[in-house]
Amino acid sequence: MTSDITSTNMRMGPERPGGFQVAWAVTLAAVAAEVAVWFLGAFVVAPTGLDELTEYAGRGEAVTRLAVSAGVLALLLGTWVAVAVWMRAGRGWARIVLTVIGAGLVLFRVGDFGMDGVEPAWWAACNALPDLLAAAAIVPMWLPANRARPRPVA
Repeated sequence: MTSDITSTNMRMGPERPGGFQVAWAVTLAAVAAEVAVWFLGAFVVAPTGLDELTEYAGRGEAVTRLAVSAGVLALLLGTWVAVAVWMRAGRGWARIVLTVIGAGLVLFRVGDFGMDGVEPAWWAACNALPDLLAAAAIVPMWLPANRARPRPVA
């Protein structure tokens, strides 16, 4: 008795719903945008974070503070990506955590719009981009087609 087994028949279950894939991609885009905004703010867009810290605390202390800031950012973004990996694997609690993160970032951004008042509109838009992407990742996670937990695909 022979069986015709193909690679498509070897799957353990259905593929991940498309909404999880979209949410994963948008979350990665939000993380990348957050890194870009941090780098631009620290070293490129005048007045840079490095310049302001150097004026306030001296060059050595400024470099130290930026290094600590980069380390904390890396830790937070790594945690964010790890939770997104769990969301992609179908963990319901991860969807809730990412929803709280996305909604929280948007609320903080809205509360911050009038605080600086001196930054150009294009820079405000750049600063808002990671937060808006994080919020946009919420929608595909909660579409009706994504309510069932996906099973691993071999």
